[in-house]
Amino acid sequence: MALGLAGRSSLPLHPPDTKDAMIRLSSFQEDDVHRRTFLATLPMAAAGSSALMKEPKPGVETGQNQTAGASEELPKYQPAGAERFLRPDVHAGDRPAGASFASRSAALGCSAAAGTAHPLATQTAIAMLKKGGSAVDAAIAANAMLGFVEPTSSGLGGDCYALLWDPHAKQVMGLAGSGGSPRSLSLETVRARSKNGVIPPLGAISVSVPGALDAWWTLHQRYGRLKWAELFEPAIHFCRTGSPVPQIIGYYIKRNMAIFLRPGSGVEETANAAQTYQVDGGPVQEYDVFRNPDLAHTYEMIAQGGRDAFYDGPIAQTIDQYFKRIGGWLSAEDLREQHAEWVKPLVTNYRGVDVFAMGANTQGLATLQMLNIISQFDIRQMGFQSAPALHVQIEAKRLAYEDRARYYADPHFSKVPVEWLNSMEYAQERAKLIRLDRILNPVYPGQAPSHGDTTYFCTADADGMMVSMIQSNFRGMGSGLVADGLGFMFQDRGQLFSLQDGHPNIYAPGKRPFQTIIPGFAMKDGAPWLAYGVMGGDMQPQGQTQVILNRVDYGLDVQAAGDSPRWHHEGSSQSMGEDRPGLGPMGVLRLETGIPEATQKALLAMGWPMGPSDGGFGRYQCVELRQQSGSRVYAAGSEMRADGVALAY
Repeated sequence: MALGLAGRSSLPLHPPDTKDAMIRLSSFQEDDVHRRTFLATLPMAAAGSSALMKEPKPGVETGQNQTAGASEELPKYQPAGAERFLRPDVHAGDRPAGASFASRSAALGCSAAAGTAHPLATQTAIAMLKKGGSAVDAAIAANAMLGFVEPTSSGLGGDCYALLWDPHAKQVMGLAGSGGSPRSLSLETVRARSKNGVIPPLGAISVSVPGALDAWWTLHQRYGRLKWAELFEPAIHFCRTGSPVPQIIGYYIKRNMAIFLRPGSGVEETANAAQTYQVDGGPVQEYDVFRNPDLAHTYEMIAQGGRDAFYDGPIAQTIDQYFKRIGGWLSAEDLREQHAEWVKPLVTNYRGVDVFAMGANTQGLATLQMLNIISQFDIRQMGFQSAPALHVQIEAKRLAYEDRARYYADPHFSKVPVEWLNSMEYAQERAKLIRLDRILNPVYPGQAPSHGDTTYFCTADADGMMVSMIQSNFRGMGSGLVADGLGFMFQDRGQLFSLQDGHPNIYAPGKRPFQTIIPGFAMKDGAPWLAYGVMGGDMQPQGQTQVILNRVDYGLDVQAAGDSPRWHHEGSSQSMGEDRPGLGPMGVLRLETGIPEATQKALLAMGWPMGPSDGGFGRYQCVELRQQSGSRVYAAGSEMRADGVALAY
């Protein structure tokens, strides 16, 4: 099959050069910096062509580096002194089976499975499952533990979304636990406090109502088996006794605290954050035994009093008094009116696999839009990690993200043309814009018809329930604000509102901001298949898409699908606080160093502006359900780029 749009031979294809058009798998392995073995099931397809392997076009900005791995600056997840290990000629040891780049095998079990961003949280989930708890019980207990051990990505001050397979109803359920803006905070005040038309990322102006705990409670009311209080016992214990700080989480705690405490940060009060997240009065270090007795006390109140302890009880009163004291806007009334909502997930079919996403006020639709566009191309024939395959994926991202910037918002306040955006007819129109020999410039959102930092974890139980759950304080640890004696930081999600008149995501009191956090779920042959997610702001739809392609098009297992090197494209229309200005019309493309050198050179020759590999490629967890020899088998994978682990039994 020819490269390009499947079934659309009328589109112009870049003519291959007979000299090196078909780079076979053996050659591909050599380009992949001496990789040793690979999956025999992958197609022996073209990784690039000489027509693409030309010098950069005159006048095209190529970024700081010619290739993604050439930066002298350390990736942001590396500790000081690690430069001696950044060797392009040194890679992981040889695996006797599976993908050569895989970090380990998937964890397998017949009864249950869990994958989280921290070993202690995964162990907590497994312990709840072994006690007879449901996958929902395990997810809540793991999330409570993550609020302690991974405060850089999660906590009671943030929001929460879940997709889950209900084995009794035999359908995918969606829960949106997202809080709105303070009702006493007006658009005029927000604009007066904004800088360069963007809401500040820190301080009370960026705080919205925390929705996580109400989401936990709502899930437990329907699907919980264990007593509510049992779910908090492990987290309460370790909050008091302490847990060693791992490498990456420790790095981000230290980095976030430095930002909060610097002069002019915009955080109204920092003493509480310093007391909570420093050790012995100084910055946290890797291996420090971290404790949070304030959070233990908060969890104890929640364990005894349920959701009302937080939203209509002593915790709510403490929050109300704190924000009054520092001149903020979040109030007890705002908390009292918070309620999670069950929502119907969005879905598309990608090459026979039903892929689900959250709608509501999230960016989940972007994953489906990307997959719809990519489905018009035969990327398997193009070749795994080839330049044409990556080019198509990146262009699909750019097209989908223009729509994301134009249309995505809280559907309670704005009519979002979801059906049109998720239609295959619209995807076919958008796919026609992609050319395999050049970059689309400029790129615009479609014209709608007139009628119309984060933690991810997944669990599965013996009854077949699978939970895909994501929770976040948004950027870093959040706003920098910790209420007196509560031990958790409030999210800064409010920064994602637009301030453009007429934009569907424009700020309004009581409105939910655009959300980046999205769980993922997929079904195959009418049965649940994958509970998966990729954390990391705008990387989430990009990462989810790459995982689905790795599983569906290239046949990688759940661990290798996450270990496979990723691309991350930054840059879209300016509408939300996460969009970085100054990236140019084509944005910046970042490639992990494991992507073949030939692919990197071909993309550079096409004119893609390259930035250094900076560690911002997301973090992944996944549980897969398989039927093997008449038995249920769970396969769990976790992220080699972070501190997490997956277990099964």
